[in-house]
Amino acid sequence: MINCRLINNSAYDLETRERLAHTVAPDSALPHVMLATCNRIEMYWGEGDVPERILRHLYRVAAGLESSLTGERAIQGQLKSAYCDAIVRYRLSPALNRLFQSAMHAGKRVRTETRIAEGAVSHSQITADMLKNEKIDLKKKIVTLIGVNKLTEDILKYLVARQAANIFLSNRNLEKATALARQYGGTAMSLANKRAIMDFTDVLISATSAPHLVIRRSDIPAGRDMLIFDLAFPRDIEESIAAMQNIKLYNLEDIERHARKNIALRHEEIIHAERIIEEEIARFNEWQYHRAQVLKNFTNIDKI
Repeated sequence: MINCRLINNSAYDLETRERLAHTVAPDSALPHVMLATCNRIEMYWGEGDVPERILRHLYRVAAGLESSLTGERAIQGQLKSAYCDAIVRYRLSPALNRLFQSAMHAGKRVRTETRIAEGAVSHSQITADMLKNEKIDLKKKIVTLIGVNKLTEDILKYLVARQAANIFLSNRNLEKATALARQYGGTAMSLANKRAIMDFTDVLISATSAPHLVIRRSDIPAGRDMLIFDLAFPRDIEESIAAMQNIKLYNLEDIERHARKNIALRHEEIIHAERIIEEEIARFNEWQYHRAQVLKNFTNIDKI
């Protein structure tokens, strides 16, 4: 039987997800697929039959129907990456292989055959929108980004388009920060100098994959005006910083709440997507039935 463990945004808030994240720690010898994003940590393992609840859930995840930002595209790449990482590490069961291959196919069909991704937004787009709403003159402010990844690069593109004049990029790996900063006309700084960086930062955007806090309250100078976006899971910024004078702190839940106010997906596109998922579930169940019949026939032959 295929099993799964789910810790995601539909069942738990951000704080609870952070607290439970470490509980999903399988035996390294157990063949499994681990899907870890800012909204979910999901582990799939086992062999044999795939329960329909697991099948439907993963198909909906692949289609973007379970995302906080409905229809977002990033989940497709994240799902593929999780699966590819697993097949390099382990010999997955036929059912587990088929489950993920078919889920990726279902997700691709939804995006090809519906318009569900039209108007869908990413965390980088929402951050850019919120920055715009703050009416900050980026030509006169100093913006610091912590972390080197697709999310921070997308935000960098927005900042450059808005003619941000002073962009600093910090990362645990200074070489990566230097390469990205050079590409977009920014300045790289070592994360070891984070307290000095906070002395001159007006807008801080952090999105690392660190399992611990990156910026603590003691790193922020008292009385400094600062707008902070914490786009990391688990969070990079100590929560108590929000209580400091002249600090405005947004985390993932704040950003997704802002997105839901502005997204108006057509109801019929979601219905169309769900219809495709049901078609793909029927195909998978047909494959599962025929596979069971073949195995049964082989068992009967052995008994003769």
